[in-house]
Amino acid sequence: MPRIFIGSDHRGFVAKQHILATLANTEWKDSYEIVDLGPETIRPDDDFNDYAIAVSRAVRETANSRGILICGSAHGIAIQANRFKGIRAICGYTPELVRLGRLHNDANVLCLSSDFMDDANIDQAIDMFLRGNFLPEERYIRRNQRLDEESIY
Repeated sequence: MPRIFIGSDHRGFVAKQHILATLANTEWKDSYEIVDLGPETIRPDDDFNDYAIAVSRAVRETANSRGILICGSAHGIAIQANRFKGIRAICGYTPELVRLGRLHNDANVLCLSSDFMDDANIDQAIDMFLRGNFLPEERYIRRNQRLDEESIY
């Protein structure tokens, strides 16, 4: 069964708990194994980097998996995640942006903002992320392959 790896920093912790509960009670529970990579409790001194690294490594090493990361703005976790070869992390502020990220970039990590998105926006973004499909046209394949040319990890 494909997996969804989820992680957050302290600012995204409450939103992460909402996401875990939502995924456990929707149609997605039968399609994905949900793996929480932390934190287990709110740790005000944590760094988003640790969770972005853990989720990115897990997604890269697990076929057909996806990742969801949550922090205050979504920027820091997206920047960290995109340092990894094979990771295509997008900030999913709107369902349309998420749809385009899946369609054109084959995004495999969704980064969400706990400060600028409410639960309904988060739920819509995740639904689009999990429903969305990649359009395997030559130009998108070529562009996505180029993303990994200068990756450092």
